[in-house]
Amino acid sequence: MDDETKEVMSMPRCGVRDKIGTAGRARRRRYALQGSRWRVKALTYRISSYPRNVKRSEVDAELARAFNVWSEYTDLTFTPKASGQVHIDVRFARGEHGDGDPFDGPGGTLAHAYFPVYGGDAHFDDAESWTFRSYRGTNLFQVAAHEFGHSLGLSHSDVRASLMAPFYRGYDSSFKLHEDDIQAIQSLYGTGKSKNKRPASAQVTEAPEKTIPNDPELCRSGIKIDAIFTESSSTYLFKGDSYWKLTEDGVAAGYPRSISSGWPGLPGSIDAAFTYSKNGRTYFFKGSQYYRFSGKTMDDGYPKMISDGFQGIPSSVDAAFVWSGNGKIYFFKDGQFYRFDPTAKPPVKSTYPKPIANWAGVPDNLDAALQYTNGYTYFFKGGQYYRFNDRTFAVDSADPPFPRAVGPWWFGCNTMNGRGSGMMQHPLMKNNTSPQEGDFVLDTDDYQSGRTKKDAPKVQDAPAELIQTEMSASHLVDAAASLSQSVLLCALSLALAALNLA
Repeated sequence: MDDETKEVMSMPRCGVRDKIGTAGRARRRRYALQGSRWRVKALTYRISSYPRNVKRSEVDAELARAFNVWSEYTDLTFTPKASGQVHIDVRFARGEHGDGDPFDGPGGTLAHAYFPVYGGDAHFDDAESWTFRSYRGTNLFQVAAHEFGHSLGLSHSDVRASLMAPFYRGYDSSFKLHEDDIQAIQSLYGTGKSKNKRPASAQVTEAPEKTIPNDPELCRSGIKIDAIFTESSSTYLFKGDSYWKLTEDGVAAGYPRSISSGWPGLPGSIDAAFTYSKNGRTYFFKGSQYYRFSGKTMDDGYPKMISDGFQGIPSSVDAAFVWSGNGKIYFFKDGQFYRFDPTAKPPVKSTYPKPIANWAGVPDNLDAALQYTNGYTYFFKGGQYYRFNDRTFAVDSADPPFPRAVGPWWFGCNTMNGRGSGMMQHPLMKNNTSPQEGDFVLDTDDYQSGRTKKDAPKVQDAPAELIQTEMSASHLVDAAASLSQSVLLCALSLALAALNLA
């Protein structure tokens, strides 16, 4: 291990997986965009609770300065409001504070923020020693500016000098927003008219995908979906003979389309589907058979019998997904679930099936399930969905509570006053202050120090190639590299015993 690697490992950092930008054909970029953004540029915020033992006036000034970091290079404005509806709620809290992501006291998680798709709220651990223009304690300005970047739709950058790098460096008396951060925020909100704005010609940004509100099929009350999965960075929903592509704003324009046109050879009314990251193939299940696709092309020799390729898994499953916690595949049927381990013999232990009740709060007889890239697992049943938190090993406790209606939260269906434009405001949202849109890209960002918790669970074995007979050395190398990177950058918060998945 070289000195640079040791230095990086010793830095305080954000605790969740990083989403790094990739090089495009037109220009190289290192920043990353989460996918959602605010549709208005005049944003409001409120500090609903302040830290203890700190003057409110100082907190007001530092947070306003942190917002100004982003408004300086865009047309965004941030106005504090003492009452009424606001876009971004800022608060300081300790321990469990109602969002399913409890703080852990001094030196651990410093703050976390939600992307625009979930209201953009930013929470700070009141147990930290927040300081102003000082190298002592935890500098509020530096942390807030980073978190507000997430509130505006930015993920982490792999440029170490950028504000949105996943490492907390503390107070910088000569702080200036890095060019990478400027390009990132301007790719979402434009350049504005100030003399400090970078020229728009420097940006090459894809236009956001158009969406169609109030799809008549998906916005029906109590809709039952067949399957939902993510493939090649796109999320697809299957129902009957049709499929839809989902975006952060709802349903992409041009859908629904027939399954037979998108995945030739695949029948309609499938039972479950998932994409296995280690081989890039997507698996579809229907009745006693399963189909394997490379992209949109069915692989030779398919369909095959589930009893042959997935020994120990029953026919006509309700849902399936690959759990990122251990890389194993979980199948659900009626009130039970099965764990499939392609590296084990037999792949399903004799202790299975087990009751779905082990997944605290998840109902029986599911319609579909999805492990999304944000680390959350989503379960669907009867027009509602449940968000399962892999860190607490239970359905999240949130406001509004779960289960929630899939229509307004995932498909962009209008509610209440039938607004046809702008970001949807969910009628059950706390204080009706946080506009919402499609929850499926929901993510939180925990800004953590480098402290190692005594009770930190061990990283589980990396997943191997799904079908053992197709295992290759390159896949094993990839799996090992992925595991190594996970160990170096961020310990996975797993407690399999608590979930009784072992």
